[in-house]
Amino acid sequence: MKEKSTVSLPEIEGVVMGHRDGHGFVVRDDGQPDLYLPPNEMRAVLHKDRVKACIVRYDRRGRPEGRVTEILARSGSPIIGRLLHENGVWLVAPEDKRYGQDVLIPKGATGTAQPGQVVVVELTEPPALYGQPVGRVKEVLGDIDDPGMEIEIAVRKYGVPHQFSEGALAEARALPDKVRAVDRRGRVDLTDVPLVTIDGEDARDFDDAVYCEPARVGRGKGWRLLVAIADVSHYVRNGSPLDIDAYDRATSVYFPRRVIPMLPEKLSNGLCSLNPGVDRLCMVCDMLIDAKGLVQAYQFYPAVMHSHQRFTYTEVAAILQNTRGAEAQRYAAMVPHLLNLHDVYRALLAAREARGAVDLETVETRIVCDEAGRIERIEPRTRNDAHRLIEEAMLAANVCAAEFIATHHHPGLYRVHERPSADKVEILREYLKALGVPATIGDMPGPRDFQALSKATADRPDAPQIHQMLLRSMQQAMYSPHNVGHFGLAFDAYTHFTSPIRRYPDLLVHRVIKAILKGERYRLPVLPIPGEAQAKLAKRLEERGASEAMKRSRGRPSSEVLGWEAAGLHCSANERRADEASRDVEAWLKCKYMRERLGEEFAGTVTAVTSFGLFVTLDSLYVEGLVHITELGGEYFRYDERRQELRGERTGVRYTLGSKVAVQVSRVDLDGRRIDFRLVREDAAAEGRPERGSSRPGGRTPREPNAEADEVADTPPSRRAGKGGRAPSAPAPASSRGRGTASSGTGKGRRSAPRAAGAGSAAQSPVSGRGRRARPGRG
Repeated sequence: MKEKSTVSLPEIEGVVMGHRDGHGFVVRDDGQPDLYLPPNEMRAVLHKDRVKACIVRYDRRGRPEGRVTEILARSGSPIIGRLLHENGVWLVAPEDKRYGQDVLIPKGATGTAQPGQVVVVELTEPPALYGQPVGRVKEVLGDIDDPGMEIEIAVRKYGVPHQFSEGALAEARALPDKVRAVDRRGRVDLTDVPLVTIDGEDARDFDDAVYCEPARVGRGKGWRLLVAIADVSHYVRNGSPLDIDAYDRATSVYFPRRVIPMLPEKLSNGLCSLNPGVDRLCMVCDMLIDAKGLVQAYQFYPAVMHSHQRFTYTEVAAILQNTRGAEAQRYAAMVPHLLNLHDVYRALLAAREARGAVDLETVETRIVCDEAGRIERIEPRTRNDAHRLIEEAMLAANVCAAEFIATHHHPGLYRVHERPSADKVEILREYLKALGVPATIGDMPGPRDFQALSKATADRPDAPQIHQMLLRSMQQAMYSPHNVGHFGLAFDAYTHFTSPIRRYPDLLVHRVIKAILKGERYRLPVLPIPGEAQAKLAKRLEERGASEAMKRSRGRPSSEVLGWEAAGLHCSANERRADEASRDVEAWLKCKYMRERLGEEFAGTVTAVTSFGLFVTLDSLYVEGLVHITELGGEYFRYDERRQELRGERTGVRYTLGSKVAVQVSRVDLDGRRIDFRLVREDAAAEGRPERGSSRPGGRTPREPNAEADEVADTPPSRRAGKGGRAPSAPAPASSRGRGTASSGTGKGRRSAPRAAGAGSAAQSPVSGRGRRARPGRG
């Protein structure tokens, strides 16, 4: 690798993001557009390496292409792949195809691994311009078809901590099995209050319990709402081994049939879970809410509670729908309390409407697996009043927690959601204009503007795709000590207080509230930041944290402010990591599910349009795949970003968001987590030709389940992988990598055959009048 360039070009620092086609990108620290790296520049670097690079040219659309000038740090991430033995050479073909080279394994470095098994590799020699990387087998995971292998791969691929330290386990074992007399001191006794938990059928840990009763608020009627949250901070002490492990994880990670918890099971499913029929320690947000749904008074206090019933959403919904039905008869003593909860929910819902919170309904899906871990079916989740009741109660408690911290001028972590960027607002405005939507938005839209657009377009046949674009224009929510409000929920201050069993920011908020109640100041422990994140955090602290802190302090930010900033960035990054790992496992399962349906035909809905094709979601299975542009017929298709459509220049055939199409499953790439469709017949295009404002109402875009009340804000603006919502390009035909003696592991350890015509990358497919040539994107 060249050490330092002698060319006097400005150097840019960033992290390499490889692409399965062999090229890559430098994700720049300064937030500017990614720097494209051609395949020859990727030979001496690997995915996730930190580098310096310089811009050497721009393409005709003004996008920069670069050259690596220096490797600052090699990624410490292990590589997971299949061990192959070919022509006397041992090698590992990475499961993550963004690592563009196979890893050579010396004969004595294979350990106990057998050919074809999935292994974890530790690099001993990095790649060079004329040499492949070399490594040794560090861990054997098993055979590719072993149940749960997709999860074992994902947790290592994304660096999800999945084993607790000995110190944390020892500390957990030393904890009591139940609440002791000493633990009750200084706490309010709520054991006689009929608090209940309401969760899904498959929930194992119970963070929150609720109770409501009518109350006088001023001269009018209202309610007293109690939200009791498990007091994790009583058992997880500041800076203890348990605390360090919880901080490292930052969140629980949810997979089909398995959870990797933030805390050991003794805490997450036992001592800190509000199980029915046992006493538990809790922190309570005790609120007085008026008839308009406004919180007029609140207080926080530590308490001891006793859950009087564990309800499911289905049970509560049935009781609310029919107070004389079988479920109501079964829980007759609790029915009046549930009706009180429903009454306060309706008031809170009215207040939500009045403040202009953005509320975009989407279809959530649930994967149902068999005992072997294979998908049996994918079904939509039905949201009912019981779901919304709990969400509104949790929102109210979270807002009170944020206001409590802000009022006492104590540092803490807020859940912030900034307003949409000017670029995204402009894209949305152009899209609405192209569709002929009469309502529009200004340069600085507020939540009410989005709410008004949602309502104004609700009855249009193309409402699903309009609401999808509204969702994509949103920013991502994150954790920060700088309270800039929550745009999507229309709150001036918002935080996360209600799930300390599975989210570390909530645990920090509990500690801050306790410190304020005691008249003290909470100090963050000195917690380790994983090595891979240190450089990224340092840069972001310099650019974001320091600048924002200096605006407020008019000087150098204190170490305390920077500590909170680091905690917020770390928790936000690990939240994204958990989401990516969960999506990866679900994509694997869906690919295995669809391999059994090769050649079958389905009705589908276009859920994304790119320059290289259409992403289609099957209406009956909720599985998404790509119809490559070369499958759309023998003419030139032009991509219109404003309209989010592909239009045939000769025939005028249009494919846009929400178009209904008939497709056939043509190819499934398990390693690439990719499903390819082809149009069943040419006349299917006629269904994809809606005139302006008259698209057929297709199935709404299924999104990953998110039980959070602020799901609108926490959903990435684009469901595609890649920075800034850039859609991934289609994979290119398989080609030789490395020195020519190495092959990737597919099937029986052999490299897959080249793809059929029309299934390759948009960048590498011959146009021949059939498709639009496009520069490859990050995927």
